Amino acid sequence: MPVRLVNFIAKDAPATDPFSAGFLCGDRVADIIRVVTACSEIEAACDPANCRPSALTICASEYCLAAAEKCSEWLAAQDEATIASLSFGRDEVRLLSPVPAPGKVFCLAQNFPSHIGETRQIMHAEPQKPKGGTTPKVFLKPTTNTICGDGDPIPISRNAQFIDYEGEMCVVIGKKCKYVEPQEAGRYIAGVTCMNDVSERDLLLWGRTEEGPWDKFFDWLNGKWMDNFAPMGPCLVPAGSLDIDNLELTCSVNGEVRQRGNTSEMIHSAAQTVSYISQMLTLMPGDVIALGTPGGVGKALGKKLVPGDVVTVEIEGVGVLTNPVVAESA
Repeated sequence: MPVRLVNFIAKDAPATDPFSAGFLCGDRVADIIRVVTACSEIEAACDPANCRPSALTICASEYCLAAAEKCSEWLAAQDEATIASLSFGRDEVRLLSPVPAPGKVFCLAQNFPSHIGETRQIMHAEPQKPKGGTTPKVFLKPTTNTICGDGDPIPISRNAQFIDYEGEMCVVIGKKCKYVEPQEAGRYIAGVTCMNDVSERDLLLWGRTEEGPWDKFFDWLNGKWMDNFAPMGPCLVPAGSLDIDNLELTCSVNGEVRQRGNTSEMIHSAAQTVSYISQMLTLMPGDVIALGTPGGVGKALGKKLVPGDVVTVEIEGVGVLTNPVVAESA
């Protein structure tokens, strides 16, 4: 199994506290500094006292990733007492986003044919098959208020009309790049994680007496921007350890599978999307690209999220991202 890298803090610690980096070991969270210190083979090559790793810096460095993989293999082979002394139970820690403060979060609209069909149904538009030769439909999410981690709440705000889920695979950039060709793009992808592109489908904050041609588009776009509307996690998995163009993806609500797809169905692959975005701006380490969602969103099913729901996004080989839905606190 590939190493699954995480950022974590103590369960009751303030979110502003410095986080530790580690990896998942079964149902426990291992502190990589503790493991490096305990493993003599790694200790000779690493300097834990002067190292401030994160899931991304480990994943983006060939040397650090090799050390983390060795740590993971070493710890998995130890007895239960040793594992317990170098790790924490999942109930003892809070997993942060694998990239707590990405510089940019890009998302793709209509990248799965199954979602294109239901989107036109929602809009009461004529059915339409995806055409060849299209380009990615890219939009941005703000980062400082939307990004959250595994277990963090998805709040239903007082302005909510129809809050919806969108299970997606994200790739995280590991090296600065611009004007990248699709066949080279994989070299710049450090890792893969899960994301829920939470959306307010019927946003209308103020009534309008006049309707402009772009109003509905901006209602849709602004509906992506609410607090905690981009849960990410639970971990970052090195892209080179997965076939990112052939991974199963599901999204469930209260245990009921609502979305099921495979990344092989995407109209624009991860590499094509990285290449496309790099033609217009410089991609930096930690930039996140969410690659779109398959069919089965709540709006098409007539099932909006309500307080008490639990949304789970699972990607083959990556893990399970789980977030409860709550009423916004006063």
